[in-house]
Amino acid sequence: MDLWREFHGPNAGYVLELYERYLRDPAAVDTQTRSIFEQWTPPVNGRPAESAPVQASAPAATGPSGAAGIVLAEVEKVAAVQRLAQSIRWYGHFGAQLDPLGEPPPGDPTLTLEYYALNEDDLSSIPAEIVGGPAAAWANQKGGTAREAIQYLRTIYSSQVGHDYLQNRNADERDWLREAAESGRFSAAHEPIDPLALLDRLTQVEVFEQFLQRSFTAKTRFSIEGLDMMLPVLDELAGSAARAGIQNILIGMAHRGRLNVLAHLLGKPYDQILAEFKDPLLRQVMQNEPTGWTGDVKYHAGASYTRDDHDPTTIDMTIHMAPNPSHLEAVNPVVVGMARAAGTRADQRGPAQFNPGVTLPVLIHGDAAFPGQGVVSETLNMYRLEGYSTGGTIHIIANNQIGFTTDPNDLRSTLFASDLAKGFRIPILHVNADNPEGCLMAVRLAFAYRQRFGRDFLIDLIGYRRLGHNEGDEPAFTQPLVYQKVEKQPTVRQQWAETLVERGLLPAERAQQLFDEKMAALAGVLESLDPDTLRAPIPQPAPPGAARTVQTRVPAKRLIHLHNELSRLPEGFTIHPRLARIRQRREKMMDDPNWPAIDWATGEELALASILEDGVPIRMTGQDVERGTFSHRHAVLHDINSNQTHTPLQQFTTARAAFEIYNSPLSEAAALGFEFGYNIQSPERLVIWEAQYGDFINNAQAMVDEFMVSARDKWGQLPSLVILLPHGYEGQGPDHSSARLERFLNSAADNNLRVANCTTAAQYFHLLRRQAALLQRDPLPLVVMSPKSILRHPLVASALRDFVEGHWQPVIDRQPGPKAALTPAESIKRLVLCSGKVYIDLITSELQPEHPAVGVARVEQLAPFPLQEVIDLLSGYPALEEVVWLQEEPENMGAWEFARPYLEKAIAGRWPLRLLARPRSASPAEGSNAMHIHNQRQLVEMGFK
Repeated sequence: MDLWREFHGPNAGYVLELYERYLRDPAAVDTQTRSIFEQWTPPVNGRPAESAPVQASAPAATGPSGAAGIVLAEVEKVAAVQRLAQSIRWYGHFGAQLDPLGEPPPGDPTLTLEYYALNEDDLSSIPAEIVGGPAAAWANQKGGTAREAIQYLRTIYSSQVGHDYLQNRNADERDWLREAAESGRFSAAHEPIDPLALLDRLTQVEVFEQFLQRSFTAKTRFSIEGLDMMLPVLDELAGSAARAGIQNILIGMAHRGRLNVLAHLLGKPYDQILAEFKDPLLRQVMQNEPTGWTGDVKYHAGASYTRDDHDPTTIDMTIHMAPNPSHLEAVNPVVVGMARAAGTRADQRGPAQFNPGVTLPVLIHGDAAFPGQGVVSETLNMYRLEGYSTGGTIHIIANNQIGFTTDPNDLRSTLFASDLAKGFRIPILHVNADNPEGCLMAVRLAFAYRQRFGRDFLIDLIGYRRLGHNEGDEPAFTQPLVYQKVEKQPTVRQQWAETLVERGLLPAERAQQLFDEKMAALAGVLESLDPDTLRAPIPQPAPPGAARTVQTRVPAKRLIHLHNELSRLPEGFTIHPRLARIRQRREKMMDDPNWPAIDWATGEELALASILEDGVPIRMTGQDVERGTFSHRHAVLHDINSNQTHTPLQQFTTARAAFEIYNSPLSEAAALGFEFGYNIQSPERLVIWEAQYGDFINNAQAMVDEFMVSARDKWGQLPSLVILLPHGYEGQGPDHSSARLERFLNSAADNNLRVANCTTAAQYFHLLRRQAALLQRDPLPLVVMSPKSILRHPLVASALRDFVEGHWQPVIDRQPGPKAALTPAESIKRLVLCSGKVYIDLITSELQPEHPAVGVARVEQLAPFPLQEVIDLLSGYPALEEVVWLQEEPENMGAWEFARPYLEKAIAGRWPLRLLARPRSASPAEGSNAMHIHNQRQLVEMGFK
């Protein structure tokens, strides 16, 4: 048997290790292996041994001598070559010339011959088969030795492309990546490119930037120059996606290069971009006076483009770039959520069905932001999770090798900007951005990997920034040596043109002619431009009053049917005994239509079921949302014997749309951003995210401010995302009391947001149904300050009649309390207005019967503030002497500052308006439960006294 022909690479290395063990001690290997080695000797100096097989003997075990010693020495050299080859495969990127400006690579000692005590003669004496793979096949055409094979590996792994995939723990994926790299099947040699079309594209990209610089010197644009190959890379990706049948590409990127991508990938017309530089929008706003429209800077805008290749073998594909603020990576989870929605079918009963073959998210990161911003890690963490997977995201780091003015050694604690991705086992290709063929090879390989394995892939596109951060910045102030190199560095267009001239594919003068032609064309567009004729589309607000006309009541027969359907369990399905007792008690909730027995969780379940019956799909996610943080929901039931699950809202027979529910990772920024993106992409679906505690929204404040509450005014988007934030003061300390109601109300303007703090199951039922009914007619985000301690309180429960005959009430007048009858309105001297859980504290107080002249009413909707309802409420109290706003939160928090101007307008000077609240504070609540009880008691007492 010729083992050299049978085994290659690492396998051959293993054979050699066995053979070395055999030479030292024949008994160290099994009988069959020993019999093979007795008849076989490795080649000496690259040729089969001419002598008879070497028999191992006792002396050889203590020290090699004679023929055995010669063979053992050869074995050690061969094993060293095998280790060298493996090091190049694993660490070759440390020796690759990745910096276009010529900064030497970091290198690694394991890539050198000296590390293994080898020299070139040693490599020439060893057959190429020991290196294995395509390298050996190539070497056998040249000289057949390991020297040629190692040289081949260095051209693959240590040239201007660096393959970095050791972190991938899946052997099949690693083998595929290795074969893809070494076979070169994605290279221009195997899959030719159109060199003249590439030059044309690079010319287009460069001319666009230089024209803007000449024409609008003082205007910020965040040039792509130094990373020009990003456009051809995206072109290649779009073409591959179209051929694969992908219907939607969703792109998220920061501002660098954004205008170029908008113009050349998404087809935004030059005249519109140039008009935005002339900025006619101010005149439009002054003429039209749209309510609330602010717009955004041009390099934050998004766009959509439907690509038609006029190829009968492909389908039309939509490329969408999501708007993105200057929070750089904040758009990452938004785009991934959009991609999930675009690939999800939800028009049938049961769980939603996701098809990764129709959608592709692409995220273009900054080299400073990728390791620096936590939302990147939060988003990467989602990519293998069942409820968040998109079938793989293509990541591209637009690597300028600088962060504004900050050098890499001050930016990150890692060698490469991409190293964060290694923790998520994502393969990485580092590529020199001035190497066009390497860049196109990288994106081809990335897309093929994504399609085959459904996993993320990252391209580290390493270039530079030709100008300063914002074109008005002088980069040589802080990086003088780097920018001496930049000034001398020819553009990638110039380099590629020279390459084509050298290859005889382009006349020497044609590159400059092409540049001049495109520059003249842009000048013509600018000269003929009339900015006033290119008016930006300004979205108009929805007609007022749409929410008031929605009917949310549901017939009793239908609700009872839903309740019965949702109560059924599969045959043989056994739930926890305590949960079984809870469900048994729920069976009687519908018995008496006047009995307030339907609790909060049941009201929610009935609302969601009826919405599904209406044909509206629902996606519900959050931290422990399946069970509910306070063990109240139990939307997903677990069999205690098998741990199989049952989701009633996916199984009841009358549903006409899909229901999906997933526990989210313990993330807020990325989790909320994902659901915002899902909601924007599929606005016809009810999308709900729940925080474990309301204060967790603190970690997602950028998503709230930059997307949820301002997307309509900035970008014309119409979000309708629902956020459930448990809120209420129960003595759990500063971090588990407040959902920061004041922050949402501070952002409420121009009818951009609904904020509710409802206190009954029926109110919550009608609120959710109203939101679902308004998804198409009047979409607005809905923030619900949801209960915690009062989830199971008897006063929160509602009667069946409230669901059948009721509706959403923004304001609820006084109702009889458990300790006192309702005093006639004519006897009320003080009216206490409050919102949320503190209402329960007030009407269950022992003080209520002692103060019959004090009335307590609830404001259930805070934004938009129900001014007319409050006016109507106050008009019903002819003997009123004062109005009090009472809240649990400190004076500088809660609803007071938002509600006060509305209350003053409603009162119109007729009565004094007082605030009762905790004192102004930097912290939302007390850390001591005893102190909380004391302060809460005092607050309630002040309400009545």
